[in-house]
Order: sequence, then structure tokens, then C-alpha cells
Amino acid sequence: MDALASLLDGPRARGAFLLRVVMEPPWSLRIEDRAPLCAMTMARGEAWVIPDTGEALRLRPGDVAIARGPDPYTVAGDPATAPRAVILPGEACRTNEGEDLAETMALGVRTWGTGADGSAVMLIGTYLLEGEISGRLLDALPPLLVVDAEQGDHPLTPWLAEEIVKDEPGQEAVLDRLLDLLVIATLRSWFSRPEADAPAWYRALGDPVVGTALRLLQSHPAHPWTVAGLAAKTGVSRAALARRFTALVGEPPMAYLTGWRLSLAADLLREPDATLGSVARRVGYGSAFALSAAFTRERGVSPREHRARHAAASAG
Repeated sequence: MDALASLLDGPRARGAFLLRVVMEPPWSLRIEDRAPLCAMTMARGEAWVIPDTGEALRLRPGDVAIARGPDPYTVAGDPATAPRAVILPGEACRTNEGEDLAETMALGVRTWGTGADGSAVMLIGTYLLEGEISGRLLDALPPLLVVDAEQGDHPLTPWLAEEIVKDEPGQEAVLDRLLDLLVIATLRSWFSRPEADAPAWYRALGDPVVGTALRLLQSHPAHPWTVAGLAAKTGVSRAALARRFTALVGEPPMAYLTGWRLSLAADLLREPDATLGSVARRVGYGSAFALSAAFTRERGVSPREHRARHAAASAG
């Protein structure tokens, strides 16, 4: 499995919130939904994404912006326009005075705004859940990034614009996958820039030895890996692999594997029907006790406490 796809697996869209926003100037929306990741692309017209700190970034047709939560930001037709509405958690939208706008500005299937013929059309896809694995990806991103249409060079925006307004069986699954594709393509373009501060794991993918080792560990976490076994798969000596992996990734292969397994386990434990034993088997631990001991040692909380905290946060 490709490492970027693997790391995106944490926030992979499952019933993501997608919306086509149609606006006529002057307009400005304050985003305070605390979503872990939001992708925005212009289908028509232009907009600005304005973080509370840092530079405002301009969006033209085909450009894609990715905002990493939970920090708030503003999206507007003009940076000088004061916010007219605020987007809150739970897909709530209100005026500055607290008036609910969800119904009054509805324009049809997944479409919302000031009027059907607005000069600015923005497509928004929001990941509603944050996973442990996704943290490795999110931590590598700036709070806000934009990849322009020429750099991204992909046909996903018109495809998403066509699909987002459909109301057909299975449409949510179609939109989830389109959002994933858009985000993966955008991040791949972002990290491929010479000036990009790509994380060590991403840069290491280009290495013929370490890249192969990373893919093996991520694709088969339950395998009883040893450095010697991994070295045999990559065609180098045990010492050479350990030295090269540590130099490029920043930690030894087995330490990376432990972190990966426990991140997988942390995500799987969020599923209410998953037992500790079944999670242990899926991530490469011989028993529920072994997983519990490793999880508690590395994270400072037991799997039970982790699950209870997640359940409380989701309920809140």
C-alpha cells in the first residue's frame, strides 16, 4: 500500500460532509466547525481563504485548498468583507446574530448559498472524524495550503461538481471516494514541490530499499516482522537496512512498526463492536494482554481508557 494512501486511511471519508456553495458578492463565511481536514475547490469564480494568523490565499477555478483543523478561518469573495455567517460543528450555519441559515439558504441537493446563479461556486468536502493514523499526515501539513490548477493538473473538480448535486443510490459512497482522490492528488502535488517540507516518511518512499520496507510494514502490520526478515525482503543486509531506515525515517524499523501498529489499534478501538482480542490479531499482537501492555506503555492510557475518551468526545 502506498504510504500516503495508508496515512490518509485514518480520516478516509465515511459519510463526509460535501456541499456546493453558490454565492454572489459581497460574501464572507467564518468557519468554526473544528473539522480535522477540509478541502475546497472553485468550480466558478474566485475566493479567498483567510486564516486567523498567516497569509490569505487566493483560490481560482480548479485550485484546491486544504485547511487543517481545528483552528478557525474565513472564506470570502474579498478579504475586506466582514463575515456574514458562521459555520459551526454539526453542519450548523448561523448569522452573527444567531439566526439559523440552514433552511433559508438551501438551494437543492447539497447546494447552499445566496442564489442559484451566483458568480462564485465553491465545492467543499469536510472530513468529520480524525483518526490516530491521520495524525501522522495532519501533523506534516501547514494549517492552510493551496495547490493551483496548473500544478495539480487533474480532472477531479469538474467530476466532483457533476456528482455533488446528484441524489442517486450509493451517491454518498461515490462522493466519499471522489473527496479522497481529490485530497490525495492535492497532497501528492504539494509534497512533490522542491521547496515542500515533506515529512521524513514521505521522502523515504523514494528510496528503493526503505520505500519498499515502509510499504511492507504498512501493508502487513500483523506479519511477525523482524529486521532480518524485512532485510531479506528488501535485498540488503540486516545492518544496512537498520542503518539506512533510521537515517531516512528518523527511527529504527521495529520502532516505526510499533508506532504504526498502535496507531492502527487506536483507530480500530474506536469501532464499538471491535474487541481487544480482534484488534490485537489485526495489528500483530499475540494476545489482548500483549496489546494492552504495549498500548499502555507507549500511550500512557489503557485501550479501555482510550475507547472511553473517544466515546465521550464523540458524544460531546
